[in-house]
Amino acid sequence: MANCLVIVESPAKVKTIKKFLGTNYEVDASNGHVRDLPKSQLGFDAEQGFEPKYITIRGKGDILAKLRKEVKKAEKIYLATDPDREGEAISWHLMKALKLDEAKDKQVYRISFNEITKNAVKNSIKNPRDIDMDLVNAQQARRMLDRMVGYKISPLLWEKVKRGLSAGRVQSVALRMICDREDEINAFIPVEYWSLEADLKAEGSKKPLTAKFYGTKDGKCTISNKEELEVIKKGLEGQQYLVEEVKIGERTKKAPIPFTTSTLQQEASKVLNFSTQKTMRLAQQLYEGVDVKGHGSIGLITYLRTDSTRVAEEADTAARAYIKENFGESYVAKEEDSKKANGKIQDAHEAIRPTNIALTPAAVKDSLARDLFRLYQLIWKRFTASRMAWARYETTSVRVGAGGYSFTLSASKLAFDGFMSVYIQDDEKEENNRLLGKLEKGMTLELAELRENQHFTQPPAHYTEASLVKALEEQGIGRPSTYAPTITTILARRYVTKENKNLYVTELGEVVNRMMKQCFSSIVDKDFTANLEYLLDKVGDGKVDWKTVISNFYPDLEDAVKKAKEELESVTIADEVTEEICEVCGRNLVIKYGPHGKFLACPGFPDCKNTKPYLEKIGVPCPKCGKELVVKKTKKGRRYYGCENHQECDFMSWQKPSSQKCPECGSYMVEKGSKLLCANESCGFSTDIPKN
Repeated sequence: MANCLVIVESPAKVKTIKKFLGTNYEVDASNGHVRDLPKSQLGFDAEQGFEPKYITIRGKGDILAKLRKEVKKAEKIYLATDPDREGEAISWHLMKALKLDEAKDKQVYRISFNEITKNAVKNSIKNPRDIDMDLVNAQQARRMLDRMVGYKISPLLWEKVKRGLSAGRVQSVALRMICDREDEINAFIPVEYWSLEADLKAEGSKKPLTAKFYGTKDGKCTISNKEELEVIKKGLEGQQYLVEEVKIGERTKKAPIPFTTSTLQQEASKVLNFSTQKTMRLAQQLYEGVDVKGHGSIGLITYLRTDSTRVAEEADTAARAYIKENFGESYVAKEEDSKKANGKIQDAHEAIRPTNIALTPAAVKDSLARDLFRLYQLIWKRFTASRMAWARYETTSVRVGAGGYSFTLSASKLAFDGFMSVYIQDDEKEENNRLLGKLEKGMTLELAELRENQHFTQPPAHYTEASLVKALEEQGIGRPSTYAPTITTILARRYVTKENKNLYVTELGEVVNRMMKQCFSSIVDKDFTANLEYLLDKVGDGKVDWKTVISNFYPDLEDAVKKAKEELESVTIADEVTEEICEVCGRNLVIKYGPHGKFLACPGFPDCKNTKPYLEKIGVPCPKCGKELVVKKTKKGRRYYGCENHQECDFMSWQKPSSQKCPECGSYMVEKGSKLLCANESCGFSTDIPKN
C-alpha cells in the first residue's frame, strides 16, 4: 500500500509523475482550485478586517471526498501544485479543505518543480518545504481586488448598458489602451514626403546599383513636398556622380534570449498565427506531459508562466555541449546574453525551454499533433539559438556626391551564420548579399535613371494580441498568467473584435470604456494599475502586508461607486422609439443594444420577435451614387460607413465621409480628428473642420 500521496493540479500530470515515483506513491489531482469566494456575494466583510469567506467550489465535493480517502491511507502528503503564486494558493486551500493542518499523524509538505522530469520530481521530494504564505497572500489580495472591481462596477454596467457586461481590474485597462490607440489612429493626420532614388552604373557593369537620396553635405534631410523635390532634381541636372567614400566594416546580430510567457505569446502569434489562448493551451500540454515514442509520458518544456529569462546551469551546460557536438566549437556562445532581471520579475522561475535539448523537433515530430509540434519546435529553436554565437555580417556603405547632394548605397553579406543556422526570427529582413566591392573612392558613376515616389506617414498600427501583450508587459499591467485570459474576456464580451489579427474596439466597447473613464478613472489608469501590481509583488516578497493593500484600495473604490451611482442615477438608456414601423404587428420599432451594437426591435416582444439592422444616417450623400450614407457594422462589430443603397452601391469608408469636396482634386473628404482630409491619398489636401 502506498504510504505517500502526491496531489497535483491537473489530471494530465498524474500519469507522468506516477511513472517517476513508483509504487510507494499515490498521485492524484485536485483539478485546479477547490475553494473560492462565493459567487452570490462579495465574499468578505470590510467591517470584519477583510477576512475572506471561502466555500467549496461547486462540483469539487466528489474530488475532495476522494482525496480525503487517499489522505487517510497516507503517512506523508506532498502538495505538488504549480510553481507560482496561484499554485501556492491552491496548495494552501487544499491543506484547509482537507484539514491537513489539523492532522497530527500526518507529515504534510509543499513541493514544486519547474519541469516534469524524473530528476526534477525526485529532487523536489528530497527537498520539501512549507507553504509560502507570502505567495498565498499575494494571490488572495489579487483575487479580492479583482472581486471588488468586478462585483462593485459590473452591476452599474448591467443597469446602464446591458446585462452580462463586466468590468475588471486588468481587462478595463486593456480595453482603454485599445480605445486610446483607436483614437490616435482616427486623429492621425498623414504628412507628405518624397523619396528619390538614382540607378547608377559603374564602368563595365551591366546592372545598375540603386542609391538612395540622403541629403546635402551639411547632413541628412527629408524631401517634404513636390516643390522641394523639383529643386533637388534641377540641382542634379548635368551633374557628375562621384564616389566620395567607401566604408568596409562588420556588424553582428545578437542571438535571441529564451522565451518568457509574453515573448512566447508574441512570437507564436507572429510566426504561427496562434492566439494567446491557443499558445497557452498548447504550452500547458507540453509542460504537463505528452507520450513520446521510446520515452513514454514526459514533460517537454519547463513551466509556461514566467517573466524570467534565467536558465538553470545544468540546462545551459547541456545546450552548449549539444551545440558543440552538432555544430562545432565556433557556434557555442562565448557568454550568456540574457535580459537583465528587473523589479517586475515575479520569482526565480526559469525561462521557457525544452526539458531535454536532445529531444529535437525531428525526434518528437511523429509523437505530437501538428500544432503541438510547431510550438515545441519554436521553443526548442529559440532556446538552442540563445546558447549559440552571434551572427556576423560583412558590410559595405558608399556615399556618392552630385551637385552638392549626397546619395548612399549599402550592402551586407552573411560571413558567419551563428545562431541563424537554427533560428531566424519572423521579422528578419532578407539581407542584400551583393557587396559593393567594385566601387572605389574617386570613381565616376553613370546615371541610368532618377526615380521619385510620393509617400505619406502612417498612423500607429492597431493592436494585435501580440502587441497588446507586449504593451501590457512593458507598462507593468497584469502578469504572465493574466495576459491570455484578459484578451479572451474582452473578445468574449464583444468589447473588442479581431479582424486579420488586428484588434478593433466595437460600439459596445466604446460605451463601456467611456463610462469607466468617466466614473472610475483610477481603475482604468495605467500608472495606478501598474503601481498596484508592484504592491502585490511586494506582498509576494513578504515586504507589504496584503490586508494593507486591500484596506487602502477598498474605501476609494466604495467612494467612486457611490459617486457613480449618484451621477448615473439621472442617466437612463431607455429604448429610443423610431419612426420605422414593424412589418409584423404595426408598432413603432425601438433601438436596442446587442452584442454587436445597436439594432431595431419590436417593443411587442415576446409576442412579436421582429428585429432589423439599425442604419444610423449621417446626413452625407454617397460620393458614388448620391443616396444617403449610413453607419454600418461588420459581422464582428467593427464600424464603417456605407451607402443605404447597398444592393446597387458598394461604397464604404472606415473614416466618416464629409459632404465637402476636395478643392484640389474634387474627391470626397473624410473626418480625421479635427481635420478634413482628401480621401485620395495621392492628393494629400487637408483643412480644419469648420467649427459650425
